[in-house]
Amino acid sequence: MTHFPTLEALSAAGPPQGAKAPSGGSAVREATSVEAIIFDMDGTMIDSMGHHAQSWRVFANKHGLDIDLDDLMRRTTGRNGAECMRELFQRDLQDDEAWSLIAEKEALYRELFGPVFAEVAGFKSFYAQAQAQGLKLGVGTAGDQHNIAFVMSHLQLPTPPQAIVGGDEGFPGKPDPAIFLQVARRLDTRASACLVFEDAPYGIEAARRAGMRAVAVCTIHTPAQLAGPHVIASVRDYHELLNSNFLETLHVATS
Repeated sequence: MTHFPTLEALSAAGPPQGAKAPSGGSAVREATSVEAIIFDMDGTMIDSMGHHAQSWRVFANKHGLDIDLDDLMRRTTGRNGAECMRELFQRDLQDDEAWSLIAEKEALYRELFGPVFAEVAGFKSFYAQAQAQGLKLGVGTAGDQHNIAFVMSHLQLPTPPQAIVGGDEGFPGKPDPAIFLQVARRLDTRASACLVFEDAPYGIEAARRAGMRAVAVCTIHTPAQLAGPHVIASVRDYHELLNSNFLETLHVATS
């Protein structure tokens, strides 16, 4: 299912919408150089979205709510916890109440997913390869600090990401670009030099608004659902990227 454009096509396309015009260097290098990769977490690093869906159903039943699960997932995936609860209850919950409710829901998720925890196939190998090539690595997720700690403790990455931004740090959720832009700031990298890996439409749109290119990780959505002028590849998992030498096709900045 892997879809890659040629480097010539990437260069001709220029920077993604929202990116600033190049300042110094050739236009081709500016359009294709990558200094950092920013990973979304759920559905992108880990194969967790089915268990998020299951936890939403359990949580809704507990609170006597009748939900259209597919619609709820469409409206909430990528949003921060408080935004998700306001979508679920369809009323303007106070912050304290909203965050208390999402904490309850996410505890259910961790209880369900923990015993069967799984990465998206090939993620750790791809992460190690990107790190070996000198790329800065960050995580930009709507998940809260408890979910982030849960994921990192299970993944056991040899070297942690250089920057992690979570959805409970006061930033609006996706498709607002704030989370990705904050990761770029913490990595000390301009937005146009960041490549985002995302599995959800709101996240793909957030990358576009941030002026970043994106790779669509199609764990729960089709390439068509994650399409955009800034999306340079669509894959099922990281084995496809490893087998196609994807990182070698990038112009990785060395400065």
